[in-house]
Amino acid sequence: MRKMRQKSTNFAENISVMSKESYRRLCLTEASIPIFSRDWWLDTVCGSDRWNVLTVEKNGSVVAALPFYMPVKGVVTMPQYTQTMGIWFAPATANTKYSSALEERQTLSKQLIDSLKAKKFMQHFDASFTDWLPFYWNGFYQTTKYTYRLNILQNSDLLLSNMSEQARRNIRNARDGFQISVKQGISIDEFMTVQSQSFERQNITDRRSADILRRLVETTRQRGQGDLWGGYDSDGRLHAAAFVVWQSSSAYYIAGGGDPALRKSGAHSLVMWEAIKYVSQMTDVFDFEGSMLPGVERFFRQFGAIQTPYSTISKGKLSLYDKLRIKLTMKRNG
Repeated sequence: MRKMRQKSTNFAENISVMSKESYRRLCLTEASIPIFSRDWWLDTVCGSDRWNVLTVEKNGSVVAALPFYMPVKGVVTMPQYTQTMGIWFAPATANTKYSSALEERQTLSKQLIDSLKAKKFMQHFDASFTDWLPFYWNGFYQTTKYTYRLNILQNSDLLLSNMSEQARRNIRNARDGFQISVKQGISIDEFMTVQSQSFERQNITDRRSADILRRLVETTRQRGQGDLWGGYDSDGRLHAAAFVVWQSSSAYYIAGGGDPALRKSGAHSLVMWEAIKYVSQMTDVFDFEGSMLPGVERFFRQFGAIQTPYSTISKGKLSLYDKLRIKLTMKRNG
């Protein structure tokens, strides 16, 4: 027991709030940091002065980091268009025992929790984060949500065979029946128009910032890590569109939509299929980001994607005043 207490103390001495430049350097050299936790992503969706990061260092190297978005003092929440954040741990060596790795990660998690100066907290954690016990022990709550993921993207025949017949039929009808052609690199204005049409059909009020979405498209395009796809008929009408981003570990479907008057063409399925085939050059995994809406969930599931749970971890409840302050801050940043 004395040894374990000494170990924890050593970690505590190394806890720090990293500067943005230090974190940028870590992001440049560490491939395992998820795209949503990278400095350039957070700068785009949060604003450079609205996010920070806690780190734990051991022997001069960062072994854990918790980036967080604090739009108003004392409140940590999720930025827009960002599926997950949570704690990043440095990958364990191949000969590390499971029990040792679990113990160390629990110790690291506790140090980060103890150093987090926030009365209210809510983050969606990456699916790879499976042990939220240190948060439970410190009074946090957990809710399970689901995303859908495709694996082994290079095997297109296997992917097609795992799709539902409905998905395959939609792809065939769009391509052969309606003569839909999919183009990469469509304009942001066209994409925004067709997305808003989808929201209108579903009676959904999208409270996310259009300006942030535009900046994300521009930034990911400049970095070669994202693009827009659109499905057009022979008359040049845009039926459906999708925004997808990627890094070596995974690609993600961020946003999309379709023209309600042209839904019968099945173009959305074809657009997604062409985007998936493109990103298979960069990664083995495609993450649909999931949805708790039955219709959207069913569409993702039809692609043969695997249901994958991830955790929302929270503490404290936002008041109406908190929500108003956050809304005003997001509006200014957007």
